[in-house]
Amino acid sequence: MIPNKTNIPYVCVIGGSNIDIEGYPHKKLLLEDSNPGIIKTSLGGVGRNIAENLARLGIQTKFLSVVGDDAHGKRILDHAQSIGLDMADVLVVDEATSTYLAVLDETRDMHVGIAYMDILRRLDIAYIQKHADIIQNAVFCIVDTNLPDILEYLVTTYDVPFVLDTVSANKAARAKPLLSHFHTIKPNKIEAEILSGITIQTQNDLRKAGRYFMDQGVQNTFITMGSEGVYYKTRGKEGIITSPPAEMVSATGAGDAFAAGLVYSLCKEKTIEEEVKFAMGSSIMAILSEETINPDISSHRIEEIIENLDFKHQTL
Repeated sequence: MIPNKTNIPYVCVIGGSNIDIEGYPHKKLLLEDSNPGIIKTSLGGVGRNIAENLARLGIQTKFLSVVGDDAHGKRILDHAQSIGLDMADVLVVDEATSTYLAVLDETRDMHVGIAYMDILRRLDIAYIQKHADIIQNAVFCIVDTNLPDILEYLVTTYDVPFVLDTVSANKAARAKPLLSHFHTIKPNKIEAEILSGITIQTQNDLRKAGRYFMDQGVQNTFITMGSEGVYYKTRGKEGIITSPPAEMVSATGAGDAFAAGLVYSLCKEKTIEEEVKFAMGSSIMAILSEETINPDISSHRIEEIIENLDFKHQTL
């Protein structure tokens, strides 16, 4: 059950707010050369993307972050207000807003990314302490590994169900000594290997990793495996769910939509199988859009997608 800590339930997200610059070629991506193609600018940041998806799904969401006192920061704040995302407590500083640059290949899958996120150091313990009541009274708090300076403080200080987004293989190791403090985690296979120390090549390896995370205190584990589906593990239930491949417009933002779909499902107290399917539907909506966040995402649209998908469910 969701902890009933407030008369107005909300989810708290703590993370980065970026301006995303994304480019992809008209033809095959040529390295060490100039590629004619398309370049676009949009709002991003793992935390901000998850928060926006949740707000669009109708979940009251409070987002703690930092932006610069510049045009990019103003754009992020104005957009949040327009979609009902609560960023009233975001820190605004005299520094450039975080920027993320992604180069996609000809299939619109990411080839390389560069993150300029120095401003995130301003999300320090003093800022977190100032907003302790927002964190403590949330029904769930979503954090990611882009917060190395405050991640340990957050999960060891506040008694709230934390959901971890591991972000990348390089950053996943930051959360390994803190696993016992997370309610739910959603690594991909490589990140799960880093967190567990278990090489995952077979279903038996998956089960070993799932048991490892549960032994550490994690209540829900979701390991995303691309075309091989999603492995899930909770007390008394374990399995793999796959869905047919969807036509991809852009892969950017799919993981963030998946995370938002999981948290939405947790808030709605769905079964773990329903959580996986809804998160997969949310991810599919993301890859069907040119935008990082599909502006048409809604619980109704996701449910429609789910109804028309031929899921394969293997109980382990």
